[in-house]
Amino acid sequence: MSIITDFINFVLHLDQSLGAIIQQFGPWTYVILFAIVFCETGLVVAPFFPGDSLIFVSGAFAASGLLNIELLFITLSLAAIIGDTVNYWIGHFVGPKVFAQEKSRFFKKEYLKRAHDFYEKHGGKAIIIARFVPIIRTFAPFVAGIGEMSYRRFIAYNIIGGVGWVAAFLLGGYYFGNLQVVKDNLSLTAIVIIIISFIPAIVEFLSHRKKK
Repeated sequence: MSIITDFINFVLHLDQSLGAIIQQFGPWTYVILFAIVFCETGLVVAPFFPGDSLIFVSGAFAASGLLNIELLFITLSLAAIIGDTVNYWIGHFVGPKVFAQEKSRFFKKEYLKRAHDFYEKHGGKAIIIARFVPIIRTFAPFVAGIGEMSYRRFIAYNIIGGVGWVAAFLLGGYYFGNLQVVKDNLSLTAIVIIIISFIPAIVEFLSHRKKK
């Protein structure tokens, strides 16, 4: 329970948490940030890891000179791209085994076909948009792999989405992080970013329920 509490405190106080990491680990901070973003995008068991807010706060620290913006951009972009790639291949190899049972109640082959057809038709847009929606971005590449979306198409949109996602939040933190109101309320800003990031998913969910 203490681990969960510590992780929640880490997310809710990203400015203090990241500041402490930079102070304690120095250059190894880039490795730690890479690992967090990789897990958030590459492992379906880690959808609640900080993504948008962590990248934004990292940009804010870069604005103050404690981190290098160019190295951050390269590190976090690689983490996002490699994470999605690993997630895709996990889905690709796990999918056939999960859907192998003919009479499975939850994992029917028709669902697999639907997923495949959906990603062949809307895959690019889905992969890119999912980057900006917490939790969904963790599952999108996994489902793309299960649905056997063409890897050539996937990797292209994966790179575009990954680089665009990191650039948007990193540069946002870098340029707005110098504002005094953001400096004084960096944790609050991170929480607001998390809430705003969930809005598209909430709207889509409510819209789907209304159609039903």
